[in-house]
Formats: sequence, C-alpha cells, structure tokens
Amino acid sequence: MRLLVTGGSGYTGGRLVALARAAGHDVTGTSHSARAEGLVPVDVRDRAAVDRLVDELRPDAVVHTAYVQGDWHVTASGAAHVAAAAARTGARLVHVSSDAVYAGRPQPYTEADPPSPVYPYGAAKAAAETVVATVHPAAAIVRTSLIVGDDDSKQHQLVLDFALGRRTGVLFTDQVRQPVSVDDLAAALLELAAGDFRGVLHVAGPDAVSRHELGVLVAARHGIPADRVPAGRSAELVAAGPQEVRLDLTLARAVLRTRLRPLDEVLAAV
Repeated sequence: MRLLVTGGSGYTGGRLVALARAAGHDVTGTSHSARAEGLVPVDVRDRAAVDRLVDELRPDAVVHTAYVQGDWHVTASGAAHVAAAAARTGARLVHVSSDAVYAGRPQPYTEADPPSPVYPYGAAKAAAETVVATVHPAAAIVRTSLIVGDDDSKQHQLVLDFALGRRTGVLFTDQVRQPVSVDDLAAALLELAAGDFRGVLHVAGPDAVSRHELGVLVAARHGIPADRVPAGRSAELVAAGPQEVRLDLTLARAVLRTRLRPLDEVLAAV
C-alpha cells in the first residue's frame, strides 16, 4: 500500500509512519518543517501544495493526523485541503479527530452523538469532521482521546514537568478522559487505512480516568510519589474545557482487530 501520513513529525503520525514501514508499506510522512529528517515538508494550509504532493505520490490511502491546537487554519482548513485532494485522486482517507468535539457529560458518547464543542480547539476539530464527511463521504473519521505510551507523549511530559517543578499548574481531578496507547492508535489507523470502514469511529482506551489519576500513574513509573503530582479542579476556572468525556467503544470492538489495551497494561510496558 502506498500510504501518505500527514503530521509525520507528531507523536501519533511518527509512530504510524514507523509501524507502516515496518509492515512493508511504501510510506511518505509529512512535516510542516523541512528540517524533519525522512519527512516531506508541506503546509496543509496551502491547498496547492497539498494538491501537488498528492498528485505526485498518488497514494492508495491518506491518514491525516496533522493539527495545531491553537491554529484553526491548520486543524480545520488543513483537513479540508487533504480531504479534497484525497477525494479527487480516489485515495482512501482516515481522518484523526478528537473527543474535544464534545461538551462533556457523565454518559458515554456514541458515534451517533453530534459534536457539541465548547472551546475553540473542539470547534476546529468539529469543523474538520464536517468538511471531511462532506468532501470525502467514504472517509473514516477517528475520534480519539489523550494519547499516551512513553515519555514522548505530551501527556507524560506535562505530568513530569509539574511533578518535578519544571512548570507550575495542576492536573484536573474533574476532567475525565479515556487515554489510548499511541501504538494501539497507530495500529488501528493502519488497519483502517487498509480497510473500507466509512463514517465515525471512536478509538480510545477502555479506562475512564481523570487527568490527575493519569498523572499519578505516569509519575509512579518514574518513582515519583503521588503527592508530588499537583491536583486542582477545572470547574473553578474559566474556559477550562469539557469535564467528563467518555467514548463508547462498542463499534470499535466490532470493527477493529486491533486490541485497545487498558491503561495499566499500556503504562506497564513503558
């Protein structure tokens, strides 16, 4: 399979590029920076540049992982450009979205629940989903959660920065997510790229934990006691984002061969 992975310099994209190459696929990864070794530079905000790259490579499948949390044009417009190029050339598309599209509630969200974003990043991701589904109706849209696995993860880095006093802040005790292994997510994305599933699919870990609970588990892997992990409540802050966001994984378990491992198993392998 000729595979194009946008955001190949990112945590998920980089792991997917490595996994796909190890499996014998012809893989091209992209980066916004020309300095990224082994990757092709492209700015997904530049539709003409995206079109040129896709026309040159003619991939069988595209997995779009590129985003910038504070940049609407990368996250939403970039997704539109990639989706349009994939649709025009007949390439399979797997688009990576986020649980940030939801407002939060105690009950798990299913794929049928429409986005209800409450902050800008979630709105950008929701807009990206809308344009992908419109422009490339056969695409798979993967909503995922906090991505963990080793200390290259932003989630791990944040915990260690707080626990070791490298930055100030807290991990919220009232924000619940379902952390997923980067390796499990990459395997699921590769499986979907080679398949024919279309529509929205929730791909996350099976365990719902607070950001602080996750932090305590990550810190423990480094021998850092729980009382070194600062705790706080997002409800006391303005624009802190959604609180409880759980994803129903029933469809993923039926569709995927990839096993989505529990958090203790993922972190034990670090």
